[in-house]
Amino acid sequence: MKQFFLSLTVFALALTASAQNFGFGGNQQSDTQAKFSQKYENLNYAGDDQAYHNLDVYIPEGKMPKKGWPVIVHIYGSAWFSNSSKGAADINTICAALLDAGYAVVCPNHRSSGDAHYPAQINDIKAVVRWVRGNAKQYHFDTRFIGTSGFSSGAHLASLCAATNGVKVAKSGDVEMDIEGSLGNYTSFSSEVNACCEWSGPIDLMNMDCDGVEKTGFKPEDALMGFAYPGHEDAYNLLSPCYFINEKTVPIMVFHGGKDNVVPQCQGRELFSVLQEKHVKGAKSHFEPEGGHGYAMYSKENLAKMVAHFNEAK
Repeated sequence: MKQFFLSLTVFALALTASAQNFGFGGNQQSDTQAKFSQKYENLNYAGDDQAYHNLDVYIPEGKMPKKGWPVIVHIYGSAWFSNSSKGAADINTICAALLDAGYAVVCPNHRSSGDAHYPAQINDIKAVVRWVRGNAKQYHFDTRFIGTSGFSSGAHLASLCAATNGVKVAKSGDVEMDIEGSLGNYTSFSSEVNACCEWSGPIDLMNMDCDGVEKTGFKPEDALMGFAYPGHEDAYNLLSPCYFINEKTVPIMVFHGGKDNVVPQCQGRELFSVLQEKHVKGAKSHFEPEGGHGYAMYSKENLAKMVAHFNEAK
C-alpha cells in the first residue's frame, strides 16, 4: 500500500509538470504582458504558515475608483494536483485583461489532492473570498463586487464557489459535506460572490465520458475525492457545480474549446444547459470551435467578452 501511494505521488507530480506545459494551467502564450501598479506576494489567507494558503494581489494601473477596486479571484488549473501555481495563473492572458479593465486580481494557492481530499479545495477558495472582505480597507477593495474566474480545475472551483453561495453544509442522499469550512481569521465575513467566468472546466465529474470517449486509467477526480465514482454517486454530486445551481445563482459565463482533448467541450455545454434550465439571469457561453485546452482560447475578442460579462454583472 505504501508503494502504491508513493507511485501515485510520483505520477501526480509528473502529470502536474506536464500539465503546466500543455495547458492544464499556467501562463498560456500571449503577446501581452500584464500591467499592474503593485503586486503583493505570498499573503497568507488562512492564518497559518502553509505556502498552499498563500495568495498574490495585483492592483491595476490608473486612477482608483472612489469606492476602491472591484475584485476577481482567479484560480489556476492543475487537475487539482498543484498547491503552488498562483504565480503562473494565466497572468498574461485572463489576468492581464482583468487588470486592464480596472479589476484587482487575487491569485490564490489552494491545497492539492495530495494535501487533502475534497472539500478542502473549495473550503480554501471560500476562505480567500472572506479574506478579501476582511482586508478590503488595506488593499482598497470594493467588496460590493467580487467575482471568480478560473481555468480547468480552477474553473471547476470558480464555478463551484459561485454556485454554492450561501451553502454551509451540503447534503446528497446520506452524504454531508462542509462546503463553507472555517478556515482563517475572517469567518464572520461572507464568502458569497457576484459573478463567475469559467474557462474549460471539468464540471460533472461523473460524466467525463460525455463526448463518447471512454476515459480509462488514473483519473484526477479519483485522487481529489479519495475514491472512484462508482458506488459514491452522492459524494460526487457534491463535487459538481450543476448540483447546486438554481434560479438565484449569480451570472456565470462558460468558455470552452471544441478541440479540447483534456476536458471535453460537452462539460461546458452541460453547465450552460443547466444554467438555462434553471433560468439563471446573465448566464452566457462561448464555445470556440478551434479552441483547445489552454490554447486558441484567449483572443482579444474572447477576453473582451469575459470583461463585458463581469461589467454587466456589477
